[in-house]
Amino acid sequence: MGVDLTCELLGLRLRNPIVLASGILGTSASLLVRAAESGAGAVTSKSCGPRPRDGHSNPVAVDWGHGVINAIGLSNPGAGGEVALLMDARARLAPLGVPLIASIFGGTIAEYGEVAQIVASAGPDIIEVNISCPNVADEFGTPFAADGRSAAEVTEAVKAAVGPIPVSVKLAPNVPAISRIAASVVEAGADAITAINTMPGMVIDADAGRPVLSNRVGGISGPALKPIALRCVADVARAVDVPIIGTGGVMSGRDAAEILMAGATVVGVGTAVWYRGVTALGEIAVELEQFLGRAGYGDPAAIRGLIAYP
Repeated sequence: MGVDLTCELLGLRLRNPIVLASGILGTSASLLVRAAESGAGAVTSKSCGPRPRDGHSNPVAVDWGHGVINAIGLSNPGAGGEVALLMDARARLAPLGVPLIASIFGGTIAEYGEVAQIVASAGPDIIEVNISCPNVADEFGTPFAADGRSAAEVTEAVKAAVGPIPVSVKLAPNVPAISRIAASVVEAGADAITAINTMPGMVIDADAGRPVLSNRVGGISGPALKPIALRCVADVARAVDVPIIGTGGVMSGRDAAEILMAGATVVGVGTAVWYRGVTALGEIAVELEQFLGRAGYGDPAAIRGLIAYP
């Protein structure tokens, strides 16, 4: 039977459910367009914050055998500098029919609102809110993603700043109950959920007697993250009734099918680009189409939430 990969995300029509995840190719218009031309259904820019950041010194990303661990350090030109990059990318993506998702972060609730307002002026199709950053106003620097109230306050600030632009809040996996955080941000106005961000970890070089990353700790992505992502997506899908951008460990079309079965609406792909190159985006879409065809499904929606549990 024929398979139709087109799908809808927050009123946007995507040619397929494969979305370039944030942080993989930066915000360069040329690189985002390359991702679109390689087959992505939508693309996400690298996160930007209130001020320019250089990020951490090398090494910042290492393949440790079961995935990648990275600590880029949120390098970005600041929201003001990001706007021109986003406007250029949006103009060049529009003829291709590929939506642009702009990712943002902040250190305080007020900063999230300020960054969101600046980025909204570039006219992205969706704004993704990375709440895994520490709350610098908190006594212990607790990440916004770890506290339902803080996560909700960030969501409210962003929603108030961006007007009609839909907002997806990106959740962290290392929390006691991701479903509660999801419910909090949706109640605060989130239009969608991105699940999940990387998992904090450390890799040690025993011969050198020190961590491999200059930052010592980093975020784990790739194959090792997939079982965690599947559980988190399933928990979020059970807790809220909004679209989910399921992200984490997707290396193939079969992996993409699993994320959809867990309850995702579309599938974020990041580390696969590290391993397979930017053409992985289109290749995974083809592999998903082939999987659906072999299994007798006509479109991605047919398997969405297939393994939902009570």
